[in-house]
Amino acid sequence: MIIINAYVHTFDNDTEYPNGYIHIAEGRISSCGSMDDPALAEIMQNDPEITDAQGANAYPGFIDAHTHLGLFGDSLTFEGDDGNEDTDPVFPQLRAIDGIDPQDGYFKEALRAGVTTVVTSPGSANPVAGQLAAIKTCGRRIDKMIVKAPAGIKFALGENPKSTYNDKEQTPVTRMATAALIREALAKGRKYCNDKLRYENDKENYDEPEPDAKNEALLPLFTREIPAHFHVHRSDDIFTAIRIANEFDIDYVLVHATDAYLFCDELTGERFRGILSGPILTDRSKPELKNQSPTSPGILSQNGMMTALITDHPETPIQYLTVCAAIAVRNGMEHNEALKAITIYPAKICGIDGRVGSVKAGKDADLVFYKGDPLDYMQTPSMVIADGRIVYNKA
Repeated sequence: MIIINAYVHTFDNDTEYPNGYIHIAEGRISSCGSMDDPALAEIMQNDPEITDAQGANAYPGFIDAHTHLGLFGDSLTFEGDDGNEDTDPVFPQLRAIDGIDPQDGYFKEALRAGVTTVVTSPGSANPVAGQLAAIKTCGRRIDKMIVKAPAGIKFALGENPKSTYNDKEQTPVTRMATAALIREALAKGRKYCNDKLRYENDKENYDEPEPDAKNEALLPLFTREIPAHFHVHRSDDIFTAIRIANEFDIDYVLVHATDAYLFCDELTGERFRGILSGPILTDRSKPELKNQSPTSPGILSQNGMMTALITDHPETPIQYLTVCAAIAVRNGMEHNEALKAITIYPAKICGIDGRVGSVKAGKDADLVFYKGDPLDYMQTPSMVIADGRIVYNKA
């Protein structure tokens, strides 16, 4: 397929083609450029399937870097609640892909809103909550929707694990115990990793460690294949996450980070991959959200921190990701930064930018088209393409 006459916003080194084309082959972007590119005539001759965008704005498919999509069932209670296995506070071996229901109605709503990729996470009931998955929102079988799994390990600090286990009269009921459990799990995981590497390098003199599902799940953290995703809101929890990550020398992402905008000077120079900011379309439903503000994403961005915007679906329904971006702009975030915060920035933070997040040759053909500004509340996509197929067309 060739899309012609589109205003292509690539988010690849800020390159734009005000009158451009995108060539798609085998589900990937084959090339993109200006309509006056001499190579276009030959491409059109060899690929007769042409779609005229009629001047619409073309963007990479939107990405929500923190959701629970498919893990908390639409219109269901316990029967559809597969996000929190709150029977053990340390459960890194849980895999989001084993709980996701691709038939959940919100997958279709995500696609219609141009959200083509999400990171789905276990909930925050457990200090060590399990493995995240980056998935496409199109498809019927989760195994064929995976972009990256595991995409990270979920850890949670603050009120959620405290309240979960206080109700059970079980550890942890304090922030100290939550951090201690995370440290204990990471210490065991690091030892297991070192023992396994030592065995693989010298099998004659060392025994292979006994199989251990919990420690095996943590291995990619210590080889830096994936980051830790720390659920944090209050400032002390943010700095506990940083302290633990530094102690164990692991890559990490700050999720929510509600108080972060108040501590930009203290966060400058820390080595987190980025901040997944939000959701900003919710109320201050618990004490640790008292400083929640829609000004936060803009302040973080202005202070040089890579910031992605999230819905935390179902906290905010997935289809309102662009509304969250619009609110961030209304409260001080630069317009183009807000668009990057739902495309290339979440892709980079989550380590999936080799496939998604920008319009670039070789990447997945996930695209969303608008006749106007995506951050205008009254606008909806005119067309959505996922994995090279038109999945929604308003025309």
